[in-house]
Amino acid sequence: MEALYQARRKRLLPTWRSILYVPANSPKFIAKAPTVGADALTIDLEDAVPPQEKDRAREMLGETLAHVATGSADIIVRINRPLSLAVRDVEAAVSVHVKGLTIPKVDGPSHVRLLDELVSECEHRKGLTLGHTSFLVAIETPEAVECMREIASASPRVVAMMLSSEDLSLECGFEPSEETLLQPKQQMIFAACAAGVRPLGFLGSIAQFKDIEVFREMVRRSRRFGFTGSSCIHPLQVAVLNEEFAPSKEEIALAERIVSEGDKAIAEGRGTFQVDGSMIDGPVIERARRTLARRR
Repeated sequence: MEALYQARRKRLLPTWRSILYVPANSPKFIAKAPTVGADALTIDLEDAVPPQEKDRAREMLGETLAHVATGSADIIVRINRPLSLAVRDVEAAVSVHVKGLTIPKVDGPSHVRLLDELVSECEHRKGLTLGHTSFLVAIETPEAVECMREIASASPRVVAMMLSSEDLSLECGFEPSEETLLQPKQQMIFAACAAGVRPLGFLGSIAQFKDIEVFREMVRRSRRFGFTGSSCIHPLQVAVLNEEFAPSKEEIALAERIVSEGDKAIAEGRGTFQVDGSMIDGPVIERARRTLARRR
């Protein structure tokens, strides 16, 4: 585990603005996946695949990954929750092509550590560097909500966390709306940031995609709340996520001015200064630096 923590310290967290789900049993969607422009593709062995198709989807996985890897997107595989399926999924998925695994229905830190151990064994067996495979953990139950910080910190493989709107609302008996999900999603952002991992998702439900401008406005609001990227279920959503989770030209220009003026102020021994009538100090300068880092 210590070797994994050392590896975590030396690498940057992934910048995934858009992560498109691709059903692992659908040759039609798999064929198009490398061309959609998503930062990452999640080859889905879980919800998108009915029970009677799971074995076939897993058997297809090697060929699927080889094709999807012809594009530039990072590849993630979403495994199943029952341990009997999860073990087989992990053994099939861990490979040179796969950057990470989405772990659904995480119930606590011990769940993450158990899969960490299994993945380490698979990496060793397949000649991969220890820590090659990252984890994106999905919060889907009220029990998991209560220990999100511990889940995010359970393994150095964890690089991102998301909260599944439809699953959590089903478990809790409420409608999957922005109003009902605001509190747990804000709590998830706090937990992810405290653990030093990416908070992914948006305020509403992933199922909302027919009105693309409504979707765009939801993503824009979500970014203001602290989300850094999101999964999506339709190729039309990819461009919106890429645009809205990236800094605009205006934001970049302002950030460059703030950083430049900040360097001058520090050289002159001043801790604060003004830009366009607004007072600028340390946290604002650091936010500007992070904006420029996101652009890079």
